[in-house]
Amino acid sequence: MPELPEVETVRRTLEKLILNEPILDISYDYEPMIKMNAKDFVKKVKGQTIHSIERYGKYLVFILDDDAMIMHMRMEGKFYIKSFDQEKSVYEHVIFRLSDKELRYHDTRKFGTIHLVSLNSYKSTYPLKDLGSEPKDLDPLVLYQKIHHRTTPIKVSLLDQHIISGLGNIYVDETLFLSKIDPKRPSNKITKQEAKSLVESATKVLDKAVLLGGSTIRSYTSSLGVHGRFQNELNVHTKVGEPCPICGQTIIKSKVGGRGTYVCPSCQK
Repeated sequence: MPELPEVETVRRTLEKLILNEPILDISYDYEPMIKMNAKDFVKKVKGQTIHSIERYGKYLVFILDDDAMIMHMRMEGKFYIKSFDQEKSVYEHVIFRLSDKELRYHDTRKFGTIHLVSLNSYKSTYPLKDLGSEPKDLDPLVLYQKIHHRTTPIKVSLLDQHIISGLGNIYVDETLFLSKIDPKRPSNKITKQEAKSLVESATKVLDKAVLLGGSTIRSYTSSLGVHGRFQNELNVHTKVGEPCPICGQTIIKSKVGGRGTYVCPSCQK
């Protein structure tokens, strides 16, 4: 699924392609994606212009004249830029008609969401208001305070977007490896110094992944002609059976919180 670096890559690419474009019309074939009355959504958005595109965690925010259109791509969401006459895929569920092209939202599993919020209050309104800070903006003491009463595994806590925003499965595995922390360790066993290390490691991992355009692995490949290279820099994620780049111990795979988890049993005791 697209994580923060992939979403940031999509944001930067879309800004080059659709900024200052008017939305002339909208069509849809799967109404549940639109988290309000779909006809009202079309009526409100139609005629507004895309002035900028922001990102908060894994959310894309399209800044319009009067509203903010907040989209989450979830598991399989992608964007396509196509001409008016190109055949519509059965997976293109929401189509925005622009001046000379179409922005098509493609989602095989239909998990993506679209919220429309007033431009004056979108940061303090659901779904953005409950997001935790991204690692680069997070005080390690705040992270410690958020997790030190939790008995859930630290990996599960780091995946919780209310605690820390933007980390998904790939980047949590890499963060925990850099901090030499076992993903199964109860969150309340993390020390203040380890919380500091986690924030620093997460920031380092995400910064590098953004620089390299994200990770083109598994089901996520950018449909906008941008393919990430961070998968070439992974230390443990997907590396089961391979030697740890630090100690040479064989990397193992297990399940933590229902998610496939890659770990060096020596470095992350």
